[in-house]
Amino acid sequence: MVKVTEKESNYQDLDKMSVNELLTNMNNEDKTVPLAVEKAIPQLEALVRVTVEKMKEGGRLFYIGAGTSGRLGILDASECPPTFGVPFDWVIGLIAGGDTAIRKAVEFAEDDMEQAWKDLQEFSINRNDVVVGIAASGTTPYVIGGLKKANAEGLVTGCIVCNTDSPIAEVAQYPVEVVVGPEFVTGSTRLKSGTAQKLVLNMLSTSIMIQLGRVKGNKMVDMQLSNVKLVARGVRMVMDETGLDEEAATGLIERYGNVRKAIESVQKA
Repeated sequence: MVKVTEKESNYQDLDKMSVNELLTNMNNEDKTVPLAVEKAIPQLEALVRVTVEKMKEGGRLFYIGAGTSGRLGILDASECPPTFGVPFDWVIGLIAGGDTAIRKAVEFAEDDMEQAWKDLQEFSINRNDVVVGIAASGTTPYVIGGLKKANAEGLVTGCIVCNTDSPIAEVAQYPVEVVVGPEFVTGSTRLKSGTAQKLVLNMLSTSIMIQLGRVKGNKMVDMQLSNVKLVARGVRMVMDETGLDEEAATGLIERYGNVRKAIESVQKA
């Protein structure tokens, strides 16, 4: 049985299309992705809830994947500290082949069933942690092996896949299946499947961080003020929340170096 992600494209003769036709047809395919994600919300909700519970107990969230899937996990993990002001080791992304594979494919790295657990052990992984495998195909050995071992060690496991009834979804306790159909370029899962995974990761980590209190109202009050743009955003947040003018808000940001603390200093006064 051919996996949905490997089925032939709905479009023929791509090499004969004009640039406008290529862009229009890809865009039409991409429009179907959010609808596929919507169908998976009940599965994703269950994964969010259990991850929040574990992280409240001191656990961490780990992503494991290969290729595009691994890179997307690393991207999501790396954006959590600056966005939500959390420690760098709250959300950790691991890729088959190690850091080298972030920029350059490492041949056959994804075929090692044992390596994911070895990679996880470097972080003293324990039963409070959650491991989420990311694989468009749902068949990546690196991910399957990691999830199986995590299950055996009593950890919570989840996955984000783009095929139904996949081996990875069968292994994961909390599977999230987002079936986007054949790719525009046959088998190129960096396209719709990758987009779907990015959307799900956005929803997963953002929902978790909001549930953990890292957002106030709709503002990133714990974000790292690491450049001029973000400092200016922080000043605006303080102005909006407190009614202070720009000069006073800037002074508080300079004093506390944190939006939340700056706002609380006014509210407690």
